[in-house]
Amino acid sequence: QVQLVESGGGLVQAGGSLRLSCAASGRIFSINTMGWYRQAPGKQRDLVATITSGGSSNYADSVKGRFTISRDNANNTVYLQMRSLKPEDTAVYYCNARISTDWTLRFQNYWGQGTQVTVSS
Repeated sequence: QVQLVESGGGLVQAGGSLRLSCAASGRIFSINTMGWYRQAPGKQRDLVATITSGGSSNYADSVKGRFTISRDNANNTVYLQMRSLKPEDTAVYYCNARISTDWTLRFQNYWGQGTQVTVSS
C-alpha cells in the first residue's frame, strides 16, 4: 500500500556528482523521518543521511561536507545530492521512510528497491 521509488543512480567518475530522488506514494497519512542508506558488496547496510519532517538532518561522518539531504514534504519526496564522489561511495543506495498510514500515527519503516551508484577511479 506504500511504495518508495528511487531514481538517479548511475556510473560517475571520481569527483563527480549525482542526485538521488525517492518518492513515496500510496496510503500515506504522515511521514516522519526520511533517509538514505547504502550497502556495498559484502558489507552491512549503513546510514548515509536522514532528515526529519521539520528539516533537521543527520549525516554519516564519511559523507559530511559532500552530501546534502533535502525533502519536499508536499510531494513526499526526499533527495540526496552527492558531490565529490569517491570510489568508496560505490554501493546500492536505499531510501527509507517512517510512515503512518492512518490517524493512529503508528509509524513503520518502509524501504525502496535500491539504486546502484558506481564511482570509477
